[in-house]
This record gives sequence, structure tokens and C-alpha cells, in this order.
Amino acid sequence: MRLKELYNKKVIPAMQERFKYSNALAVPRMTKVTINVGTGKALQDDKLLDLIVDNLTRISGQKIVFAKARKSISAFKIREGMTVGVRATLRGNRMYDFIEKLINISLPRVRDFQGIDKKSVDPNGNLSIGFKEHIAFPEIHSDEIERIHGLEVTITTTAKTYDEGVELFTIIGFPFKKD
Repeated sequence: MRLKELYNKKVIPAMQERFKYSNALAVPRMTKVTINVGTGKALQDDKLLDLIVDNLTRISGQKIVFAKARKSISAFKIREGMTVGVRATLRGNRMYDFIEKLINISLPRVRDFQGIDKKSVDPNGNLSIGFKEHIAFPEIHSDEIERIHGLEVTITTTAKTYDEGVELFTIIGFPFKKD
């Protein structure tokens, strides 16, 4: 079942029953997915930055945005205006497709995956998952890999509390660790 249909047919009634919402529009929903990669070592290596940009473009399916340094920090050898990260923000149908791919394909491909820790959900009900290796995504072919880098996926919701966020992600199908 597609994720958007699942949300409308299963999540909304279950959340209304659990949290006693009077209106279906009060049920928390996912608003966006942000995929971030900190460039770190790529500050001196332009070839690595190009590799990260290419990988993130393939994973997200859209053009990425560069995050520039706002201040110079001499201890980290960062100058104002240098690229310190890249990110892509997904909304709408692309967001639902990405989350479905994340749950069904990418998370099971993570090495030694035991489930997502419930501490990954913040007090406002948003979920942040860090990947040590970008090769968990199906768009990355293992024979083309030059260097492995990590990335972070953040799913932003309209949930007001931690419990609402955990319940939303559990009903959708995110594999949380058993207590």
C-alpha cells in the first residue's frame, strides 16, 4: 500500500482513537524530509565535494543546496563563504516516495541494523536518523564507490509532543528498537 493511502486509511483513524482528536486535520502529519551531508574533509578536496553532491542528488532525486559558512573559524580552517554542507529538502509526493523507500529498502540494508532508537525522536515529534554509510540507499551502486561518507535524514512533522511523534512513526511502519 502506498504511504499516502496508508496515512489516510490507517494512521488518521488510529491516531484519532489514541489521542482523542475531534478533527482529522488535528492528526500530526509529515511535512518535509531534509537530507544533510556535512562536507568536513571535502573542504580541501574538491573532488570529494563533487562526489558528495552527485551521491546526494541521486539519493534525493532533485538538485541540492549548498550550505555556506557564515563566519570564519580559524581552528577548523573555515573561511566565511566556504561550502560546509549540502542538503536537499523533499516535500509532497517525493517526500512520501522517499520515506517509503527508506522504510522498505534502505533501513534493512544498513549493516548490523537493530532498529531505530526511540531517542531519535525529539520532544517536538521529529525524527532524525544518521547513516554512517551512504551505500544503504539503492541509487548508489557498490561498484562505483570511491569513498564512503555519512548523511543524516530528518523527518519533520506537525506533532506537538514526543508521544505523538513516536506513535505516528510506529503506525507508519518505522522499525523501532524493542524496549
